[in-house]
Amino acid sequence: MSVAPAKRGAQTSPGRNVIDLIGNTPLIETSRLDTGLCRLFLKLESFNPGGSIKDRPALTMIETFEREGRLKPGGTLIEATAGNTGLGLALVASQKGYRLILVIPDKMSREKIFHLKAMGAEIVMTRSDVGKGHPEYYQDMAARIAEETPGAVFVNQFANWANPLAHETSTAPEIWEQMNHHVDAMVCGVGSGGTLTGLSRFFAKVSPATEMILADPDGSILADVVAGKNPREPGSWLVEGIGEDFIPEIADLSRVKKAYTVTDREAFEAARELLKAEGVLAGSSTGTLIAAALRYCQEQTTPKRVVALVPDSGNKYLSKMYNDYWMQDQGLLERPQSGDLRDLVSRRYDEGAAVTVAPEDTLNTAWKRMKLYDVSQLPVVEKHRPIAVIDESDLLVAVSGDPKRFSAPVRSAMSKSVETVRPDADIQTLLDIFNKGYVAMVADGDKFYGVITRIDVINHLRRKFDLS
Repeated sequence: MSVAPAKRGAQTSPGRNVIDLIGNTPLIETSRLDTGLCRLFLKLESFNPGGSIKDRPALTMIETFEREGRLKPGGTLIEATAGNTGLGLALVASQKGYRLILVIPDKMSREKIFHLKAMGAEIVMTRSDVGKGHPEYYQDMAARIAEETPGAVFVNQFANWANPLAHETSTAPEIWEQMNHHVDAMVCGVGSGGTLTGLSRFFAKVSPATEMILADPDGSILADVVAGKNPREPGSWLVEGIGEDFIPEIADLSRVKKAYTVTDREAFEAARELLKAEGVLAGSSTGTLIAAALRYCQEQTTPKRVVALVPDSGNKYLSKMYNDYWMQDQGLLERPQSGDLRDLVSRRYDEGAAVTVAPEDTLNTAWKRMKLYDVSQLPVVEKHRPIAVIDESDLLVAVSGDPKRFSAPVRSAMSKSVETVRPDADIQTLLDIFNKGYVAMVADGDKFYGVITRIDVINHLRRKFDLS
């Protein structure tokens, strides 16, 4: 893997604060991905201090408000964000002393939400399954809150022309210099449209032959727009930060040569493969871009130098697309199928994935494991055989009268309201067990496979629905 570092002239001496570290991100060439005749380079925007490319427009938009006199010291910023713009704004706002209110759809990863709150941003959660015009649509809600908040400034990245300006004047020139003035194709996605618009404007001036390639999540309408088709009915997608059900005001798609529609499965698989092959821990939108870039590269009949963005870091998605269990729950990661109830067990004991306790473990141990793994119940296993279950209610009853009982053994509080079923039992058997308030455990003789919960059955039925 070869590396082309960005110019670091501005950082030969200590910066005044973290804002000075925005930009000048490195660029690398992939070496282990199948790029056909082409060479694929990645612009690592995850190296920005806020962890994403959105630090750039966040700084430019805020500084523009300041120059225009719209944002006063101690003022309030309000924005709608489904991705990293909120983190970029939180970074800059925290350093400049501004209050920040963010309206975010409920599909955003927990890591991002925790990050935002830790930086002092105020979070308003709203629905991710509604479109523009609905009162709970995140952009409409943010605009409404801005109108109702005296002296607040609505950032409005989707219509703020300082957004693409940031990329036209920083991101694009950096890529041009790092690529030694030779870029045949540039692959990016569209959330607000700022990145694509800024990059395309720059390359239109310095290298009109550079092809702009759009990577678009399946469910977004933008690939259809580029292809000149009537936009499909907008769908939903799990990739964060890119894809839209409308054309943002600042999104100039006129220079896009080709667009690729990428499914969630393709995106997540591409991101996971990028980590394994190249050691780059990247976010979900990167997976969409990489999948599209590889398809583009593999279609070419002549060598080309292609650049794709790595918009953010994958450390914000460890609980989602880098979590095998989450991927399996979403139906995006296949595992060997048995054709029976073993397929419904999300955390298989025989594979070492189940979280359990022994009857002689303390209640404190049970509590710690519930907290660590974010579960409400644990199978109690003795000599590899399930004998009971302990849940939050059992724990509460056991310790409420005397907290010292946390040192008591699990055996003293566990519930035997469990039924063991063979793998070849049917779904109705599980429902009958649930209706009795019992817990279903799957075992075959001495071999324990794990617990099946109500949500496991729901996930199973949902996957069947998706396949129908």
